[in-house]
Amino acid sequence: QVRLVESGGGLVQPGGSLRLSCAVSGSIFRLNAMGWYRQAPGKQRELVAATTGGGITDVADSVKGRFTISRDNAKNTVYLQMIDLTPEDTAVYYCNARVLITLLGRELTYWGQGTQVTVSS
Repeated sequence: QVRLVESGGGLVQPGGSLRLSCAVSGSIFRLNAMGWYRQAPGKQRELVAATTGGGITDVADSVKGRFTISRDNAKNTVYLQMIDLTPEDTAVYYCNARVLITLLGRELTYWGQGTQVTVSS
């Protein structure tokens, strides 16, 4: 059973910072691409940042220069460092991972349960 457990969300004032973590547990052969999505009330879920298995990263234009994604392959963990937060960043943030359970198996996609980020004064 593969599980993604997110942490690090909370309430922060505008201009503040947060660091989200997402740890992948379970029996897996390889952890491929990982990403962070967010969904604000009344809006569709959107991709915020992603990283490949080899460590190539990219972030959405809306958060470029403020959000940084990184991963620690030894810990099967991906991080999202967020600075200069604004109320528009308020959303539930979800971790996503593409996993190979076995070498010859197909890639499967898993989601975390989500962590709330609220930016408000």
